[in-house]
Amino acid sequence: MKVTFFFVPCSLFLIRLLPAFVCALLVHVTATGGESEAEIFRPQEGKFPPIEKAHSYRGELIFVDHANRRGSIRVEGTGKFYRNNPHPFALLPYGMVRYQNAPADLRDVPLGTVMHAYGFLPPDPKTSSVPLLPPNNKDKDAGHYRGTGIFPAENHILLLEDEPSHCKRNGLVWKLKEVNLSNLVGTIVASRQSKDGGGTEAEPQTMTFDSATRIWRGRESIRISDLIEEKVWPASGKKDLSDQPVLLGITWKPAPGDGLSGAFTSFHISDIWLDDQSIEHAAYFQTQKHNSFIRTRWMPAYVNEVKYGKFGQATATLTLFGGMDQALYDDFKKESGGQINGAENTLKHTASHYGPGHMASNGKIIQVTKQEGKVPLGSSGIQIDFKTDQIIEAIRPGRVVRIRPDSWPKSQIPREEYLFNNSPENRFPTPAIFRKN
Repeated sequence: MKVTFFFVPCSLFLIRLLPAFVCALLVHVTATGGESEAEIFRPQEGKFPPIEKAHSYRGELIFVDHANRRGSIRVEGTGKFYRNNPHPFALLPYGMVRYQNAPADLRDVPLGTVMHAYGFLPPDPKTSSVPLLPPNNKDKDAGHYRGTGIFPAENHILLLEDEPSHCKRNGLVWKLKEVNLSNLVGTIVASRQSKDGGGTEAEPQTMTFDSATRIWRGRESIRISDLIEEKVWPASGKKDLSDQPVLLGITWKPAPGDGLSGAFTSFHISDIWLDDQSIEHAAYFQTQKHNSFIRTRWMPAYVNEVKYGKFGQATATLTLFGGMDQALYDDFKKESGGQINGAENTLKHTASHYGPGHMASNGKIIQVTKQEGKVPLGSSGIQIDFKTDQIIEAIRPGRVVRIRPDSWPKSQIPREEYLFNNSPENRFPTPAIFRKN
């Protein structure tokens, strides 16, 4: 065999570029799936992933597309927080939102709220509603003083919770150490630690507050000026707060400073809950709001199994999604009637011309079973056997559905919350929604 060698002149400049070219090529391979699937974890369709395998981060909620259960977070990294670009995220079908220690929809959370996120790589990259990134993207330095960790590829969220929800779930409180006040504006030094006093105390943080900060005591809302009148806080100057335990609502807002001293990285206190009764009071109203929302949109669930009978008859076994108030689950009773409809991964109703009940299958709940032992986050641990005389195409094993018992109202929902079919291309609005005339 004859081998011919070609020698191409190469300048020193090109030789120096070679390492950069190889590095860029490796990045491209990584971004396009060059990593072994055995080395990374993706949730599987029809299964609830363990939260222990999630990547956790926190940041400021910047944008919400509530109808499609997605949005953007300014993620806190190792650099200057205010420089970080908003980072898109999408809730998994069974992804849960917690606000003020209660179940919530994305539309319930005010923009600017600092949220804790527990995310995974997209289960199916082909149908992801947010951009895909290389699995190691959280380790890359974003430059421009932004540091690492601000663009994680784990942007499909299992749990999104605000600060008080995060603290209550993990048995934490904030200990107030010092307040510095002038003209109803000031700073608080506080650290987050275990409520029972065990564990390691976190490094104290200095956060801002102002006259718009809401303070909750029992069932009443009070002002900073009320604390001053009661001589709990000083009208001006510093005061030691002796590690007073509270829960904090945290946001971010521009603060005075040159950005070099950390002023643009510190966070702002929107709410202070002084006692257990105050957060329970807030959670009650948020829970009632969410219950009403779910009863009009129907309970989401996974289809585990479908047993087919004759002439369209079938019995579908469903697992109800988790994170809801117990009162909603109690409405699913054996022998009660109901309706079941197909849904897309954004939980939008499908197969409908003018509302969720249009093409839904009517039937009856013939069995309610509760799972024994530990239930994974995202699942309620409750299975429903639903029998119908006319099964629709969208009700298949592994698919997402929505179900309602007859005790819930038959309601029409906004047009953006249901689809004519479950094609991914029809999930999102196009520029055609803006009229030219």
